[in-house]
Amino acid sequence: MRVPAIQRQSTLYLLSTIGITLFGFISTMLFSHLLGKDLMGVYYLFLAYYGIFNMIGDGGFGQAALKRISEGKEQNEYLTAYATLRALLIIVSTLLLLVLSPFFVDLQGYDLIPWIIAALVASFFGHTITYGVYGLGHVGVNNVAVGISDFFRILIQVVAVLLGFSIYGLCGGFIVCIIISGILCLKYFTFKPAKFSFHHISSLATYGFWIFLIGTGSIVFAYADTIFIGYFMTNGDVGVYRTAFQFTSISTFICAAIAGTLTPKISHWSANNHMDKIAPVITRGITFSLLLAIPVAFGGILLSERLLYFFYGADFAAGSTVCSILFIMQIISVFTLLLGVALTASDHARQAFYAAGIAALLNIALNVTLIPIFGINGAAVSTVISFFLNAFLLAHFLKRYIIIRIELIPIAHIIIASLVMALFVFIYIQFVPLDNIIVTLVPVFIGAFIYVLLLFKLDRGIRDEIAGMVTTFGLPWPKWL
Repeated sequence: MRVPAIQRQSTLYLLSTIGITLFGFISTMLFSHLLGKDLMGVYYLFLAYYGIFNMIGDGGFGQAALKRISEGKEQNEYLTAYATLRALLIIVSTLLLLVLSPFFVDLQGYDLIPWIIAALVASFFGHTITYGVYGLGHVGVNNVAVGISDFFRILIQVVAVLLGFSIYGLCGGFIVCIIISGILCLKYFTFKPAKFSFHHISSLATYGFWIFLIGTGSIVFAYADTIFIGYFMTNGDVGVYRTAFQFTSISTFICAAIAGTLTPKISHWSANNHMDKIAPVITRGITFSLLLAIPVAFGGILLSERLLYFFYGADFAAGSTVCSILFIMQIISVFTLLLGVALTASDHARQAFYAAGIAALLNIALNVTLIPIFGINGAAVSTVISFFLNAFLLAHFLKRYIIIRIELIPIAHIIIASLVMALFVFIYIQFVPLDNIIVTLVPVFIGAFIYVLLLFKLDRGIRDEIAGMVTTFGLPWPKWL
């Protein structure tokens, strides 16, 4: 598989992600204004608890099945073994949820446990289908299915909230989304039930054990701050924090698109001893991910308070400091995500777990220490520090197998263009009061134009590569660029 194919798939995924995410941002703004920070906090807690018990219900076998299927051998047996194990683990996860539910004090009064169980059951169908299709290499199909199902999730949630179903409308839309993603992939789900042996379970368990542990670390990164804020503070604080977190995720569009296409490719290369193909893709992937993450962080730090105020409401403007801190985290997450994909998909899951596990333990310790003192700002600082440690450890382990050389000159060009853009934004806000949404968005669009124009002048390599991808899809490329 050549790099241009990955670029093409990444571009398609990026475009669909941008469309769905913009729709999602608009819907979240609507939810924030209609429901307020407290109910938004409850929804984010629902997602956190679902994430934890879904990880238990998967046991790491999903990624293990994806890897084994992508290797091209005994695919039916591995998929059948995974579906069987998944069903058993969903039962275990549900029973564990019922036992522990009395301790979820932050959900008391909302009766969301049945909704979490419904989501777990839906995930058995949806994720079994999508993992199978993804493992067969139908990356584009999977990405389109995810995009369409996300669209329907948002649409259902908007309608349900407007009809007065409140938090339950959000949860219902989330569950329907999981089911739709599976239905959309059924056409390409060419597996047939097959008799599997202990060998298949052992093979999945060997790889899946470490994936489960890595996933546990990922869940800690994703939700430990949310749960600890809910425990030490209020649901409203959870709402403010998670809304700010979601707002900063705009800077990782490109990174998510690239990572979403790399896992089956790297797995295939690793299984066929083509390790030399991995490093160039990861190296360029980091550069292209920073293409968005760095300028968004620079501009976001300067404008986050006003943007949160106008987009989500006055209550959410309190998350501006959190926003600034998490924009830095999103830059670090580029390295965490892509290096983690390279290490895990190349069959070195154990080392990836060591990195994630150590960083996750630090994350928990920092959250418990800093949240009672500094509130949601403490949670953000905890996330930044633990993400940095995770990225450092991933790089340390990965260099034993793959040498990743950072493209210093292109990244320097990105930083220079971002600094010039940030200087313009800074000067603008000194002279223009940001008292309405229009004047607040002016520096966003003009700043983006300045950044792109300067970057393309500084770095012909990036310009030519982007121009090539654009023209590949039959779109015209402006001559003045």
